[in-house]
Amino acid sequence: MLASSVDMLMLTDSHAHFDAPEFDADREQLFLEMRQSGISGALIPGISPANWARQRQIAIEYQCDYALGIHPWYCPPDIPAAVALLEQQLQQHLSDPFLVAIGECGLDKPRAQLADDDARRVDWAQQVALLTPQLALAQKYQMPVVLHAVRCHHEMQAILQQFPNCHGVIHGFSGSYEVALKYWQMGFRLGIGGLLLDSSAKKLRSAVKRLPLTALLAETDAPSMTPVTAKDRRNTPLTLLPVVAEIAILQGTSNVLVSEQLENNFVQLFERKTELREHP
Repeated sequence: MLASSVDMLMLTDSHAHFDAPEFDADREQLFLEMRQSGISGALIPGISPANWARQRQIAIEYQCDYALGIHPWYCPPDIPAAVALLEQQLQQHLSDPFLVAIGECGLDKPRAQLADDDARRVDWAQQVALLTPQLALAQKYQMPVVLHAVRCHHEMQAILQQFPNCHGVIHGFSGSYEVALKYWQMGFRLGIGGLLLDSSAKKLRSAVKRLPLTALLAETDAPSMTPVTAKDRRNTPLTLLPVVAEIAILQGTSNVLVSEQLENNFVQLFERKTELREHP
């Protein structure tokens, strides 16, 4: 049974691309449905410099948290210039109470393994060259980082060891308990999304069952990562409800306890400046 909005209290989707064009037609209506369902908003991650202005505009309009960063799929031809622009934007908006993290950045091994003539291919060395200065910025500005890590946990953890003061979240986590535990010990929470609803995702389900609840965040990655159980192809932050309910089942506890702890985890990690939002 899914949790009701009363059971859910008010949750935040820790990773949703709410600025994506897939939401242009009904963004306002969807946000109302989220509120009615007990979802107060979302953290909107950055993906490329071309998207930052619109992303920030939507985040402020809907009172959502956001992060600024460069996703490995959008690796720019001039990495130093792009990173310099990112730092400029961070400095410009550091006082913005809705800016809470750096990211989405990271590594995606399947993209590096595509054929050379595939336009989606992103060279592995270029991905690393883009990730490391963003980790350095996160460490410099003492901000959490939102990490994309696809089939590269060994490599990602090796790089993170070079940045011992970094902390954040491994978004869309789908790995084993052992991998998750190491991330948690390194200061990174695990973002758990709709894949958890797939009964064949045995490694992930086992990890969620065994990890402390304090190590988890709930997310959707909307409009992507639509669960196998969904009727629509477009994912939305409303998927947060069954995800939280499934976490509660696996942890053997109540939706209320899970909801409260997940929201506490989010607030603790991203250090929301609520008082500045209420009194700009």
